[in-house]
Amino acid sequence: MANSMITIKDIARRAAVSYATVSRALNDKPGVRESTKSRVIALAEELAYTPNAIARGLVKRRTHSLGLIIPDITNPFYPEVARGIEDAAAEAGYSVFLCNTNWERARERQYLGLLAEKRVDGVIIAPIDEQAAGVESALPRAVPVVYVASAPRDTQASFVIIDNVRGGQLATEHLIEAGYATVGFIGSPEDSSTMDARLAGYRRAMETHQLAILEKYVQMGNFRQQTGYDIIRRLIQAGDYPRAVFAENDLLALGVLQGVKECGLRVPGDVAIVGFDDIPFAGFPEVQLSTVAQPKYEMGRRAVEVLFERLASPETPARWIMLEPKLVVRRSSCLLYT
Repeated sequence: MANSMITIKDIARRAAVSYATVSRALNDKPGVRESTKSRVIALAEELAYTPNAIARGLVKRRTHSLGLIIPDITNPFYPEVARGIEDAAAEAGYSVFLCNTNWERARERQYLGLLAEKRVDGVIIAPIDEQAAGVESALPRAVPVVYVASAPRDTQASFVIIDNVRGGQLATEHLIEAGYATVGFIGSPEDSSTMDARLAGYRRAMETHQLAILEKYVQMGNFRQQTGYDIIRRLIQAGDYPRAVFAENDLLALGVLQGVKECGLRVPGDVAIVGFDDIPFAGFPEVQLSTVAQPKYEMGRRAVEVLFERLASPETPARWIMLEPKLVVRRSSCLLYT
């Protein structure tokens, strides 16, 4: 049975040679006499020596591990991205350290420091901080970063995201073309580049169709379902609410759906709803949420491909990949849906 406690130092001591000689012998490097090499290998077998994968990787400047930092493991969007990352990494013989920040900046910084200590070969992150320095300054310069799902406004690093402006425009144009003249927007904190882009798409669609944007219907909160629920209930109970809502993500949209129904109104008869992400819940028979789909699994795989390109050639220019969104129409925004 392999003994992970046996080290090169133990073998060197028993063989009365230097650590370097043992290392060269075990790795079949030149500069060691055959008799010494045979003696070292025999001792290694006798002592059941097993090389430590991390220690071996450090010599080669590789640990064959990646860090993955996501903000919310409870949001069904991120596990699908993570699955694409883990599958692509595993195919290349890499392991992945998964870190969940729960939308806490302090925890994000803590995990970045931990991954640096683990000497991961690279980091893939769906960031909280909108300033690139908040992420990139926490890692050694030699550790490449690839942003996934969202990216800081000022980064020069690689990223794989969706065309959020186009997605916001698709969602809003669908509601307008379905006959809704008052379309509201419910989004996440205002310091989010993702929210800014989806809101820009909403505004572009409204302006293109020469519809008034009523700022009282543009509401912000956080990323979670409760926010959508609270905002729409407050508007409905005040008697002044939009007849259609584009929610920045599906969790917000599910909260809107719940709030509308609990107020005794119909979806989409009284309020039509479109979300963003196409999480699994969106297609459930009792939900049938219209949404803008992101290729989540592909996004994860592409992020790994970009990271491996950087590892193979650190001088490779950063790649900024923007995937195309797709509108998925279901019952929440279409009376004719079957």
